[in-house]
Amino acid sequence: PTPARRGAAGREAAAPARASHAGRGRRRESVEAMRTVRALWGASHPGPSVVVTALALALGLAAGLEPWRLAVLVASVLFGQLSIGISNDAIDRERDRAVGRTDKPLVRGEVSNRSAWIAASGSVVIALALSAVLGWGMLLAHAVTIVSAWSYNLGLKSSPLSVVPFLVSFGLFPSLATLSSSAPTLAAPFAAVAGAALGAAVHLTNVLPDLDDDRDTGVRGLPHRLGAPISVVVAVAGIVVAAIAVLIGGRSDGVLPWLFFGAVLALAIAVVVRMRLRGPDRTGFRLVMAAALVLAAQLVVAAGSLR
Repeated sequence: PTPARRGAAGREAAAPARASHAGRGRRRESVEAMRTVRALWGASHPGPSVVVTALALALGLAAGLEPWRLAVLVASVLFGQLSIGISNDAIDRERDRAVGRTDKPLVRGEVSNRSAWIAASGSVVIALALSAVLGWGMLLAHAVTIVSAWSYNLGLKSSPLSVVPFLVSFGLFPSLATLSSSAPTLAAPFAAVAGAALGAAVHLTNVLPDLDDDRDTGVRGLPHRLGAPISVVVAVAGIVVAAIAVLIGGRSDGVLPWLFFGAVLALAIAVVVRMRLRGPDRTGFRLVMAAALVLAAQLVVAAGSLR
């Protein structure tokens, strides 16, 4: 063969090798991207994020939202929660590293702080853009809940006012559903009271397992100042107040509201028993979130009571 033909044959022989190399490169990039997504999901506090998103779904159903409005509400709340959770881990990375929190993806080095901040910031933008689709009222309310939660991450967690962001964000949370409707309005006062009371319980029970680690890294919020025993009492009181508020404000007759009320009281008792037997752990927080889901289900059953 002539030199030209040999050159052409060489290029043809090399083409599959280059294609194979490019394919392996794309696969590696795809694997790395999936690892980053999994790490960011792990940094988002996925359990609470999913529960709060489920609460938004339940409250949207209770508010009688049209399907498309319900879908946008749920998506906007999910992205808001992702921003809150990821920013929390990004801000606390060095503190978590100091106390050996190897359960945190950022501490393990599975994702960079830069990527976490990009994801948290992007999630805020998406959350607010989706909220704007549902109206200015929803946009403003959701912005307040997100700013409130970020203020906790950025420093209020270390002050006696650490509970305030939870009172604000959870108190306003039911209104995200009612403000997403075609006739937007704030949620009924009882729903705000129930949300704020549950928010206090969520804060107090979520912090308890980390009291010692937090003290070692200079965090002294309200639960640290109250101590574990008083924090548990206040948290249980918050659950009971929320249950009473929904029972009275839910405007539902028959035995069903009382069954829901009894279920929430049982969960409140379970919090006390668990804390007494095992000490502060994540189970108390999970029980509080379960109580929130039960109360949301009660509102779905009592259709129309959220307004």
